[in-house]
Amino acid sequence: MKTFVKFCGLKDAAAVAEVPPGGAAGFVLGVEGSPRNIAPEEAARLLERLTNEAEAWAVTVRPSAHFVRKIFDEVGVDRIQVYGPIPEGLEYLERHHLVPSIPIPPAATRGEPPVLPPSEEYPRIHLDSSGQPLPGGSGVRADWEVCARLVDLNPGRKFVLAGGLAAENVADALASVRPWGVDVSSGIESAPGVKDLAKMRAFVRAVERFERGDG
Repeated sequence: MKTFVKFCGLKDAAAVAEVPPGGAAGFVLGVEGSPRNIAPEEAARLLERLTNEAEAWAVTVRPSAHFVRKIFDEVGVDRIQVYGPIPEGLEYLERHHLVPSIPIPPAATRGEPPVLPPSEEYPRIHLDSSGQPLPGGSGVRADWEVCARLVDLNPGRKFVLAGGLAAENVADALASVRPWGVDVSSGIESAPGVKDLAKMRAFVRAVERFERGDG
């Protein structure tokens, strides 16, 4: 596929095995209260199951610089997706492998596109719906019009769209926003934190159909 696909909130080896070639497995770390949260050592074991040249991402909230380094060093992820402010005291290379999650108003609320951090430090940007108590997995769709304006205003930048995606609407999201990648969590679950392998496969098929122009 040309589209980068990230499956987020993974907790078991079977789900990790469904990550498509060139995509990413997302592991929620240090987010107490999330049904998708796992221990760093468990994430380290799971990322050993990754194949197909897929990346391993950690997903966390308001981390300290110490926690960022701990995840990179002890878990071995490729990137860390950060909700909230980026901590002070990080080296350039560390910041370069962070993916800031930018809050976007929910659908139909509109508003001006947010200011983005500099592309030379943060080449990838995650877009997710704002106002949720925990990051990811809310099932609330971000305003695609705002997201599309960000894509138009920043040609060549790698945006990963999240928020309320599922197999049923990912083609519409790709057509409307034209992001570099998509990120899904609750849309591939049978219950909070429980990944549904059939839904994961259906999501990938929907992206593939879109890329072929089959609808």
